[in-house]
Amino acid sequence: MTASAEKFTRQTLLEVTPLTPSLFTLRTTRDPGFRFTAGQFARLGVTKADGSTVWRAYSMVSSPYDEFLKFFSIVVPGGEFTSELSRLQVGDSVLVERQAFGYLTLDRFVDGRDLWLLSTGTGVAPFLSILQDFEVWEKFERIILVYSAREQKELAYQDLIHQLTTREYLAQHAHKFTYVPIVTREVIPGELHGRITTLIESGELEARVGAQLTAEHSRVMLCGNPQMIDDTRKLLKERNMQLSLTRRPGQVAVENYW
Repeated sequence: MTASAEKFTRQTLLEVTPLTPSLFTLRTTRDPGFRFTAGQFARLGVTKADGSTVWRAYSMVSSPYDEFLKFFSIVVPGGEFTSELSRLQVGDSVLVERQAFGYLTLDRFVDGRDLWLLSTGTGVAPFLSILQDFEVWEKFERIILVYSAREQKELAYQDLIHQLTTREYLAQHAHKFTYVPIVTREVIPGELHGRITTLIESGELEARVGAQLTAEHSRVMLCGNPQMIDDTRKLLKERNMQLSLTRRPGQVAVENYW
């Protein structure tokens, strides 16, 4: 897929941080004219050795107010895009389309008391952007981030998550935030273990958080593994929680991050 020069800007890679052999984070410069809503994604382009460009969608990890852009990526074995992206070094160029996309944004919900952010893997990215936006802290009484990975070392941005409520503009809302890390292939003392759907079905997740998933009070965002999203949507549907659409506001918003 190609994009005309008018549709993208060329940004500089400022930082690449390997997390595991298959996961890495990156930070780039940001064009002053690039605007996005927390939770949206951008299309990134990398130029191959033969001169062609490949494009993929990545949610912003960074706040809409940051002067840079942050992204979280998994290396897909043999994947055309991530193989090229993972080889880039600081100072190299990344193309960023001028327009942001996506509907995993707070305006999907017209009401609600508790916001549940349920993520697997790199699907945590849009939620980190949302959590750095002041709007979410004013709109909801409770904010629960659930972040599932296979191994503890795959849980990214832990410093960012733990420091969120120490920021001056968020400190007064610290009591609203609950963070629940989940590891599925290791047993970590004191932490939940198992798939998100299993922990919802058993009641363990709600017990840990001290809140219930209900159509009346809960608004749920899902991002990550498509199987997790499908299975969780079925569980929420059993609780009369529906996908929120423009023509029919509901309790669930989704981004398939695959």
